[in-house]
Amino acid sequence: MTSGDQPAWQPPPELTELAELDLDRAGRRGYPEAVYCEFKTPTQLRRIAAELRDRDARTLFTRADDERAAAVLDVLPDAGHDPEARLLWWPSEPPEPSGGLVVVAAAGTSDLPVAREAQRTAELLGRRTELVMDVGVAGLHRILRRLDLLRRAAAIVVVAGMDGALPSVVAGLVPAPVVAVPTSVGYGAAFDGLAPLLTMLNSCAPGVAVVNIDNGYGAGHLAAQIAAPPRDK
Repeated sequence: MTSGDQPAWQPPPELTELAELDLDRAGRRGYPEAVYCEFKTPTQLRRIAAELRDRDARTLFTRADDERAAAVLDVLPDAGHDPEARLLWWPSEPPEPSGGLVVVAAAGTSDLPVAREAQRTAELLGRRTELVMDVGVAGLHRILRRLDLLRRAAAIVVVAGMDGALPSVVAGLVPAPVVAVPTSVGYGAAFDGLAPLLTMLNSCAPGVAVVNIDNGYGAGHLAAQIAAPPRDK
């Protein structure tokens, strides 16, 4: 229920058939609603976007390919859009940065879409971010050259496919927690991300948390929470 005598808002019946939007998430958790676009039809996304617009609810739209992004933009033409990250956000102006720095390190250029999703998510949740590209373990000198930046981070997201070894390497070099993201990048024995997932889960470096395969949104969200400024008590 909302405060006072007003009952909590209820979605119209036609929307209830599609989705039960969590419009109180920002007030309850301090972070906005997110709509997972993959497998939703463009028509469904237009209706969801219209309800969010009418409720003036800050929202992220994740896993939006070109067709689904176009549907959201039909209703929210002023939304921000990063096609590489497959992510949209409304309103388009990100919050003022606060808290610590989130660094996103991607093992290879093929991991960029997932890395961008993580970076954008952390940014849209109010953190300063830096992206470090193509620093996989096949050339350890590349990650070692970025140690000054990595050691300034409050949280680090490490995105890697194939053997998935990079998070363990990074976690052994820095004081910050590492959020490891396995990607579905790699040859056949990588099993669409299962091999790097198992490598990361078996990391011998303490301080590594692992999200699901290709889950840049979840990684960015966790890193943003880790790097958040202290809450008033």
